[in-house]
Amino acid sequence: MDALALLALQIDWGADEALEDAPVVRLRDPAPRVAPTQSSTQSPAQGSAQGSATRPTAVPAMPATAAVTALPLEVTSLEALNAAIRDFEGCPLRETATHPVFAAGDPAGGLLIIGDPPSDAEDRSGQAFSGPAGMFLDRVLPPLGLSRERVMLTHLIPWRPPGNRPPTDAELAQCLPFLHRLIVLTAPRHVVLLGIQVARALLPAAQNHTLRRLRGKWADLMVAGLEKPIPALPMHNPAMLRTAAERREFWADWRMLRRSISE
Repeated sequence: MDALALLALQIDWGADEALEDAPVVRLRDPAPRVAPTQSSTQSPAQGSAQGSATRPTAVPAMPATAAVTALPLEVTSLEALNAAIRDFEGCPLRETATHPVFAAGDPAGGLLIIGDPPSDAEDRSGQAFSGPAGMFLDRVLPPLGLSRERVMLTHLIPWRPPGNRPPTDAELAQCLPFLHRLIVLTAPRHVVLLGIQVARALLPAAQNHTLRRLRGKWADLMVAGLEKPIPALPMHNPAMLRTAAERREFWADWRMLRRSISE
């Protein structure tokens, strides 16, 4: 294959970001780092004296996961949380995304809808649910007597992974504390989890189950800072409905949500 065909193949596979000047062979063990040595022309006495005078004190860097876990606990408003996400440098997804995508809507509306990581549409606009899932919600919210201005919409993580791939466990660990803090600050009465990826990230009991087994039943969502669990309803991502059965299940879950909101 020529270079152009290879490039097209990589784009088809989702490799749409170039992060290094040269390809990295990740199956090869990295070369060990060699500590710098003293100059051969420097006497031991000179090296000892100079080292004690100029050598900086080593300060261990805080791991990214520890930094992000501590940071949101100090945030007491949505504006401060948005600023903390914009300034956060502990997740590599920030370097490949176009914009961070923060929550939108009414924090006092009582309903929080959490979707998959931002797609390319949300990444370009920087607006939550500006892609196909958002257009679908614009059609299904009115039967509940709601609109996107009266609910809170957010994504699992603030940045789009390259090629719309699922986030890694490390990326989730770096980003989820921001979502947990959003849940605490908005204190919704009900939470909707769109898709199995969101359900597994937020519900420990969902790890070994499929969405078809989880949907149709309320689950307790508990994060640090909440006084009591919040009812959460896993359901299909409306942008990923492929079959008639999935569409029937989605509408059945939506009617269940409407009954719960009306109570």
